Order: sequence, then C-alpha cells, then structure tokens
Amino acid sequence: MANVVVTLRIMPQSTEVNLSEIEAEAKKEIIKFCNSQEFKAQIEPIAFGLKALNLMFVMDESKGSTEQLEKKITDIDGVESVEVTDVRRAIG
Repeated sequence: MANVVVTLRIMPQSTEVNLSEIEAEAKKEIIKFCNSQEFKAQIEPIAFGLKALNLMFVMDESKGSTEQLEKKITDIDGVESVEVTDVRRAIG
C-alpha cells in the first residue's frame, strides 16, 4: 500500500485558545492512530483574530478513514471542529 499525506484543519473554540497546546495534543493522537512521525503545522488566519491550525501528516492508506482520529482530536479541550481538507498519495 502507498502512503498518503493528510491535512487536517483544526478550529479552536475562541481566539484565546493556545494553538501550541492543541498542536501538541493532536500530534499525540495522530501518533496513536497511525504511528506517524512526519508532521507539518501551519497557522492560518481566518477572520477577526481567529486562527486555524492546519496539521499535515503521513499515514499508510491501508489504515482507511480518519474519522476516529477526527473524533479524538475534537475531544481535545479548546477544539471546536476538525475537518480533513486534503488527502493525496505521497510520491517517492
């Protein structure tokens, strides 16, 4: 099976939420879910001071759906929602 690169957009509940703490907790959940050690995090301005955390990671496509992972990340304190915004096969 091939590897896929998954991008998650994590929206905080408010502008006061510490995105660094959410990032650390989300990475722990990703490691538990698919044992990935390859991450890229990016902060994206949304509106009125609200920022989203985009987390990219690599996983084996045989793992299937990320639905369970999304639910675990949504349960992190301060997270409003989690959405998969991109999935593509890794080349190379």
